[in-house]
Amino acid sequence: MKLSILSCSPKCYSSRRLIEAAQKRGHKVEVLNTLRLAIGLDQGDPDLFYYGKPLKETDAILPRIGTSITRYGTAVVRQFEQMDVYTPNTAAGISNSRDKLRSLQILSRHDVGIPTTAYVDDKRDVESALERVGGAPVIIKLLEGTQGVGVILADKIEIAKAIVETLQSSKQQVLLQKFVAESKGKDVRAFVIGDRVVAAIRRVAQGQEFRSNVHRGGKAEAITLDPAYEEAAVRAAQIMGLRVCGVDMLEGKDGPQIMEVNSSPGFEGIEGATKLDIAGEVIDYIEDQVKFPEIDIRQRLTISRGYSVADIHIPEGSIYQGQTIEATGLRDQDVVVLTLKRKSSVISNPKGSRVLEADDTLLCYGKSEHMKSLIPSEKKPRKMKKLPKPMAPEA
Repeated sequence: MKLSILSCSPKCYSSRRLIEAAQKRGHKVEVLNTLRLAIGLDQGDPDLFYYGKPLKETDAILPRIGTSITRYGTAVVRQFEQMDVYTPNTAAGISNSRDKLRSLQILSRHDVGIPTTAYVDDKRDVESALERVGGAPVIIKLLEGTQGVGVILADKIEIAKAIVETLQSSKQQVLLQKFVAESKGKDVRAFVIGDRVVAAIRRVAQGQEFRSNVHRGGKAEAITLDPAYEEAAVRAAQIMGLRVCGVDMLEGKDGPQIMEVNSSPGFEGIEGATKLDIAGEVIDYIEDQVKFPEIDIRQRLTISRGYSVADIHIPEGSIYQGQTIEATGLRDQDVVVLTLKRKSSVISNPKGSRVLEADDTLLCYGKSEHMKSLIPSEKKPRKMKKLPKPMAPEA
């Protein structure tokens, strides 16, 4: 396999470890300076040039895109995608994860825990937003920031309002986030590759510092994750469209709270704490995908005219509730059940004898005209949240 690592830091720990792991396995590997890759566009012929010369063919890339070059870096990754070069992290996935607001918006519609968060533009809306996230103390975050930079803990409402107003006056956009008190000074980093967590550490802040980032002096220790945290980390990675990433979580009283999904996680802290060959795991995964790539089943199966793929939800009281898949007669209508999702579990190629329950979701492939009749015409009513009681003014 020939692997190209996209990075502007070929001598950093992560790049060196990836090169070492790839060479140890007999692969050809090179580090390409992302900023020296030029995009060429022509009819039916997307291309890339490196230092002005046509780029030689490669089997896969591993993007290590820095925050400061996200826009150009993701354009380069997208160009590799158009050239059918495998990448574990797509341009869309990197872009979504890099924007704190966008990533939380995407995660918020799924069944994964996130800290209650608010985003406002007008200073007149700040006070009500603070109420919604639980009042003080509150976390204030810049939309763009890494390694703990731009994260502020305000212990009083008036201080929080003043900080937000000051930042907004300098054209900075901020998030207001509930302070998870029970997790103060510590968080969990899970390293996800494919559909599993290969390593996890707990990062603990030192002294009076509440930010646990290793770059801010935090100490890392290897841990074995609770299954609920493993599941949350893998779900978050899948939702963001990333196959190699670090998922940062707070340990809340109600379970894992996803803070961030990092598309270019560092190796030094987690390899040092766990003594595991994380770089080797990444290389092995990419090699497997080059040999046996994942496919987008919706794109592949909808090629046949008149056929489509759709999720069929089984609501409470449905005629299918309590029936076996075989008894539903779906197969007789030229509809095949590919997977059955029940709560947090996904059952592939379920047997016809499996009994359907309320709230099951079936991923089906079949004739579009039959599929439409199976999808409920009305969506579930949206649950309305109760507004918090106004906070008493501080003395």
